[in-house]
Amino acid sequence: MKAYKFKTKVSEKGTIRIPDDSDLRNQEVEVIVISSEKEKDSKMKASEFVNKWAGFLSDEDTDKAKQDYLTEKYR
Repeated sequence: MKAYKFKTKVSEKGTIRIPDDSDLRNQEVEVIVISSEKEKDSKMKASEFVNKWAGFLSDEDTDKAKQDYLTEKYR
């Protein structure tokens, strides 16, 4: 099965135009549509990260938790 990749625009009526020079005329095809709009930059700033995660494990003794986990795992 051959794969074709090309950019096109969906019309206001919702139709997609395939390039005239393609070998797809009169053939059954499977269509996958991926929007090329860029998603909002989801990178979190360092200060936002600190505000979100500060104190997440502050009440936990992480060294004891690690030791307990390994002790249980290798029993």
